[in-house]
Amino acid sequence: MKPQDILLGKNSLWIFGYGSLVWKPDFKYKKSKVGYITGYKRRFWHGDNFHRGDDTMPGRVVTLLEDDDACTWGVAFEVIGAQMEECLKYLNMRESVRGGYITKVVEFFPRDQNLPPVPALVYIATPDNPIYLGPASPEEIAAQIIVCKGKSGQNIEYLSRLAEFMKTTCPDVEDTHLFSIETAAVTLLNILQPPKACSSVSLNVVVV
Repeated sequence: MKPQDILLGKNSLWIFGYGSLVWKPDFKYKKSKVGYITGYKRRFWHGDNFHRGDDTMPGRVVTLLEDDDACTWGVAFEVIGAQMEECLKYLNMRESVRGGYITKVVEFFPRDQNLPPVPALVYIATPDNPIYLGPASPEEIAAQIIVCKGKSGQNIEYLSRLAEFMKTTCPDVEDTHLFSIETAAVTLLNILQPPKACSSVSLNVVVV
């Protein structure tokens, strides 16, 4: 489905972000809401050879996998009027052309239970993508993440900011996959770069 197809007859559009969009949407929007979608789980299974890696050393970023029992937390952004076309043009380049993602429409549930769910556009990378990397252990994923860097910065910044978002914005949500990779990355960094004046290394230390 083409994102533009859902604009017909609409004055606004919601876009759900579950990766870098939660802290860096880089497009104009009317408002944003924290919430979740159901039927999908977030995994660091997609390769990135532009934003957080390159052709030689692709980084790892998140995508969504269908799972009836799962839910994924993130941020939905409402774009209106001229913002819709501008936003979709930007995201088509950022997520589809450079990232290899396709689009789907899902039901987004705001954290505020007094607000009704809304249909939202989401970008998902599938296994048939050439740069899709697939499953690996938290240690293997972390080892790949801490050494990769792309046009948008270090891969570990991506991991750090996503983990920070979940801990500060959704403190009651346990994202085992995300946090296990974060823990493995901290462990590896402590081995590779033993701290001098403190007992542990924060992921933010290596963010530039």
